[in-house]
Amino acid sequence: MKLLFLLLLLTSCFKSEQHFSNNKNIVHIPLSDEISSLDPANAYDTISATVIYQVYETLYEYHYLKRPYTLQPLLASDMPVIEDDGKKYTIKIKPDIYYQNTEVFGDKPRAVKAQDFVNQIKRLAFIPTRSNGWWLFEDKIVGLNEFRTNAKTMDDFEKMSVEGLNAVDDQTLVIKLIRPFPQIIYALAMGFSAPVPMEAIKHYDNNLNTFMVGTGPFILDQWTPMSGLKLKRNEKYRTSRYPSEGDRISHQDGLLTDAGKNLPFVSGVQYHIIKEAQTRWLNFKSKKIDYLVIPKDNFGRAIDDSGRLTEELKKDKIHLQVFPTLTYWWLSFNMRDPILGTNLNLRKAIAHAIDVDRYIKTFTNNIGQKANSIYPPGIPGYNPGAQLPYSYNLEKAKKLLAEAGYPDGKGLPVLKYDVRGASATNRQQAQFVKNELAKIGIEVEAVTNTYPGFLDKARNGSLQFWQDGWALDYRDSENVLQLLYSRNHSPGPNATFYKNPEFDAAFEKLKFLPDGPEKFELMEKIENIVNQDLPWVMQYYTRNYILIHDHLKNYRHSDLIYNNIKYLRLN
Repeated sequence: MKLLFLLLLLTSCFKSEQHFSNNKNIVHIPLSDEISSLDPANAYDTISATVIYQVYETLYEYHYLKRPYTLQPLLASDMPVIEDDGKKYTIKIKPDIYYQNTEVFGDKPRAVKAQDFVNQIKRLAFIPTRSNGWWLFEDKIVGLNEFRTNAKTMDDFEKMSVEGLNAVDDQTLVIKLIRPFPQIIYALAMGFSAPVPMEAIKHYDNNLNTFMVGTGPFILDQWTPMSGLKLKRNEKYRTSRYPSEGDRISHQDGLLTDAGKNLPFVSGVQYHIIKEAQTRWLNFKSKKIDYLVIPKDNFGRAIDDSGRLTEELKKDKIHLQVFPTLTYWWLSFNMRDPILGTNLNLRKAIAHAIDVDRYIKTFTNNIGQKANSIYPPGIPGYNPGAQLPYSYNLEKAKKLLAEAGYPDGKGLPVLKYDVRGASATNRQQAQFVKNELAKIGIEVEAVTNTYPGFLDKARNGSLQFWQDGWALDYRDSENVLQLLYSRNHSPGPNATFYKNPEFDAAFEKLKFLPDGPEKFELMEKIENIVNQDLPWVMQYYTRNYILIHDHLKNYRHSDLIYNNIKYLRLN
């Protein structure tokens, strides 16, 4: 998930545990920063997604235990019927799917209707929602762009229809596309497309940032923004069962022990916000949180020289899972900035001045894989032999800085590097960049932010220079390149405000192509355009070492599967 995201690096404070203190069937999950929003139209960072997918559900979901990733129906009763050369999708919705009981419905049962999916897609297009998910359906559904242009008020929102979005009856949704869009099936598995009833939209005046009205296995119980969030089991959740099949690894790791049993297993979820890595480590060691991505400063205490779990942790009945991820990192420039955005040689100088190998060693214990492409491994068309047009070279960086008009940095204003959060690691990463650029005469001011504050700056276009990251929503180059598409400028995912007509034209062609030689050749062409313009300086692809207490069962990490809590069980 998604742009400007902070990887789900588990953390937690325990100031308000009284509600669950006598219930041991609660899974404790740490979050590395604050939750920015609970609205599925806006909860697009990884931390917020970790919460909303437990409450909101979508038409489709990924099978928990199958790799390669496999979509399956969730609220839909079957996979879509596709007609009209890939431009018409007919989707049947399961009957008797109910929202949680809430005052929105007068505490009366309310079943999901096809119109609720129409409502949510309209919310993404409705400008007052300020959704960062508009990019997902822009230029794709017949009449949706026109709705976005013409709908000004909530009265317009409710009364205006969209030609390509039709609730034929309560159980039938028909989506008509302008042209074939093969990735739409993945879009319908994303939180952006979760159903939202008109009663909730009206009741909360289209502001769902702090309220949740979903169909999922858990219900919002309490949210203390600076401390954490609690979910409790939805006691009226429909019958749903743990998968009875999986891949080779899931068989070997005993992940099918609970096959066929009713979900969810736990009574609730306690999310804790801990911004400091050492505090996360101590809370994990004392069994106050159930799993943890190993913090860099504790890596040597968790993993021995052969890459295995230390004997100390084995004695504590702690298990290790190692996962390649679909998450990757880079440095971003604001291309509308009058200094950085207009001076290619200045951006090139910065690209050559930062020792990415040492950055990876310092902040990932050499776990991170150095990036060689704007595309991460795991997506069709990724080329392991690709090379970036820059590498660490101080002399070349100094030469480029002079060519940029700032020999030894003379005359260059102080650059502002915005930090993604207030943790010690965030500050150390910023200091690393500051020290690297000082070697060639560039002065940098590190600007600290809360994570929600950082996201607000990104949405408002007020960042100059920063570290950015992305967790793929689905395994397709389109999901990478939409981050640089000019029509996705903030509050959409293009926080760099990059704009290149040649890139846009190529992207508009690529996003409708199926995987194959034509698409892969176009991917290479587009990458060359990006590398020539340099809105990004690539850093690394993430790999996670995750520690899990023995009492937590069925845990399997995934960058695509966020609704995983329903599968977890505690001894």
